[in-house]
Amino acid sequence: MKKIHFDMWKKALKVMPRMTNEEFEELDLVSKWLVSTRFAAVVMTITSAVIAGLLAFRPGPVHVGVWVIMFLGLTFAHATNNIINDLVDFRRGIDKGNYFRALYGPQPLERGMRTDRSQLRYAIINGLIAVAFGVVLVFMRGGLTIPLLLAGIFFMVFYTWPLKYFALGELSLLLVWGPLMVGGGYYVLTGIWDWTVVAASLPYGLGVTATLMGKHIDKLDLDKEAGVHTLPVVIGEKASRVTVIALIVLQYVVTGALVFTGFFTPVMAIVLLALPSFFRDVIPMFRHPRPTEKPEDYPEQAWPLWFVHSTFVYARSFGGWFILGLIADTILQKIVL
Repeated sequence: MKKIHFDMWKKALKVMPRMTNEEFEELDLVSKWLVSTRFAAVVMTITSAVIAGLLAFRPGPVHVGVWVIMFLGLTFAHATNNIINDLVDFRRGIDKGNYFRALYGPQPLERGMRTDRSQLRYAIINGLIAVAFGVVLVFMRGGLTIPLLLAGIFFMVFYTWPLKYFALGELSLLLVWGPLMVGGGYYVLTGIWDWTVVAASLPYGLGVTATLMGKHIDKLDLDKEAGVHTLPVVIGEKASRVTVIALIVLQYVVTGALVFTGFFTPVMAIVLLALPSFFRDVIPMFRHPRPTEKPEDYPEQAWPLWFVHSTFVYARSFGGWFILGLIADTILQKIVL
């Protein structure tokens, strides 16, 4: 029996660990899954599930079992999408040699950690687990849960191709991490589709979208050469950098509007505590084009991530403060007001 690498579990929650094939083979089953699914990014899905649960708890009690099933389904769906992403890009000849994806973390197929067939099998197993949780929710909740499940399957399978390849990946992420995960999660938990909740899903969804935009700006030239038409490839680097700043500003605009309308209490102003990260981690980076080589004072382990590194750090800061604000807001809504 292989040693359980709890240190790798912790590391994989924060970054995409870099390792040799030999080191990968020595990992336990859970560690391999965390590394192969790029679980540091899956944490964003966990955050959306938590936001949906907190919003659903405001009007009434939440069935914990339903939330756990929803949480597991979303987690495995995102994990499956990352596995499919590696498989499709490898098969289409994208993740080859020094392509961006193969540099910032182990690409299982490019590095020979898995075969094409075993990666496909891995995707099917994880996908079936995700769908199984969704089917359970359909039987438990019914109604809109069916189209929500079908939409989730669509984005899980087709995000990498064709959506990402035709400048629809960024919009897809905004729809998934906002209305689908949070608005849909709220419906699953309460039986109510609430457009104001959909609006409340946007601040965090905008942050996730900004992070993806950062990643796509980082690999803009490589994508252009490979024929992958992400939004940054279509609109150019400068316009993309401006778009990321606009998406982040919109996070505060939407949150402020929801406070103004009374949906949120003023305690949600706590998200302003993410502004130091915005001005420290994002603004300095996005004022200038991406450097072609690693600056001397830039962390070795972070390169070639540049824009996505800064937006990822910021998104985690905003997400943390947003959840903390939601907890305080929920307490005020249920107990004080």
